[in-house]
Amino acid sequence: MLALLVPLLLIHASWSGKVARASGAKGSRFVCTPVPAGTDISCPVEASNRVQSTSPQEEELRSTIIQLRETILQQKKTIVSQQGTIKELNSKIARCEADARSRGSARRKEFGKNTMGDLPRDPAETVEQLGKTMQSLKDRLENLEQQLRTNTSGGPLPSDLKDLLRHRLGDLESQLLTRVAELEEEKSQLYNETAAHRQRTENTLNSLLERITELEKSNRAFKSPEDFKVSLPLRTNYLYGRIKKSLPEMYAFTVCMWLKSSASPGIGTPFSYGVPGQANEIVLIEWGNNPIELLVNDKVAQLPLAVSDGRWHHICITWTTRDGFWEAYQDGERLGTGENLAPWHPIKPGGVIILGQEQDIVGGRFDATQAFVGELSHFNMWDRVLRPIDISAMANCSAYMPGNVVPWVDANVEVFGGATKAALEICEDRLFDS
Repeated sequence: MLALLVPLLLIHASWSGKVARASGAKGSRFVCTPVPAGTDISCPVEASNRVQSTSPQEEELRSTIIQLRETILQQKKTIVSQQGTIKELNSKIARCEADARSRGSARRKEFGKNTMGDLPRDPAETVEQLGKTMQSLKDRLENLEQQLRTNTSGGPLPSDLKDLLRHRLGDLESQLLTRVAELEEEKSQLYNETAAHRQRTENTLNSLLERITELEKSNRAFKSPEDFKVSLPLRTNYLYGRIKKSLPEMYAFTVCMWLKSSASPGIGTPFSYGVPGQANEIVLIEWGNNPIELLVNDKVAQLPLAVSDGRWHHICITWTTRDGFWEAYQDGERLGTGENLAPWHPIKPGGVIILGQEQDIVGGRFDATQAFVGELSHFNMWDRVLRPIDISAMANCSAYMPGNVVPWVDANVEVFGGATKAALEICEDRLFDS
């Protein structure tokens, strides 16, 4: 057995030396490296495949192509070398198998395993895999060449492309600016329409507010135009009411009103009428401990009236220029008469009627000690002397007669300084007082 192994080992060593020398001879390689243009190169490249770089991107593509070509050449050389080695190894295996066929299948397997364990199991599969790799590299090379050819020759030059892009961007910018201008115009139109609509709405609202204000100040503020009262709760020189209408020239008059006061001493001045040159043209006043007095052209008559008990009282006073005759009524009854009160004096026109204050000048300079404290309503004035039956009917709430010169209506009365107007149904309130 030993004698048999020694020759086999000698044969194996001899063949291994030959294989090593063959591999060393065939293993020599030459690698081509890319060099700058104009330099002598060891791996020539066909002029038809050279590409003049015009940009960093194209230079990079060119370098990639050259590297791929070198890789393919190296792969080709490797494949040729491996194919020769494979053929030689196949021949070696065949001879070894022929020499050892007589020693049994187990010996042949072990011998083959120890001798050829570093070789590929399937040489044909390795060759096929290398072929696929080479084909893939070729495909990549062709794709890169096609892209480079398209960038350099198939389309516009980089400068032309740049101009084309700039022109295209200019067109897009112009379109964008045009669209922005259109939107601004639409926005301006919408704003103008909105402003006009807002103005119309505000005008309508203002009209409604004015109308509401008028209605509040008009007859609809109370159930009826005359159903209201003026309240003067404090003795001051700034609380008062004013009648908007003035008086014509008159030779007689009747003035009637409802009064409610508990002020002391004296209720003050329920009303006064002053004209230029005569502030006391007509005045009704209860000042201090004096009785109620009627002044006509600053002439005085004392009236037998008493209304400071805090209840509603109906007061009427008549006067005529003939002999200066006057009458005083309280709650429908005539309580006193007199004459020689400014006889033959006509009542001057164009003056001011003030409720609650005595005038020292026309329309002003009030004295707090002479102010009326309480409530009054239904101040009416006629330019004639009313009959007793008419006065009694008004006092008994069986008739209502508005004054033909000064009627008591809401729109005809203004209040100032904190004086107020409030709804009042005098006859119901009078019955409640009773």
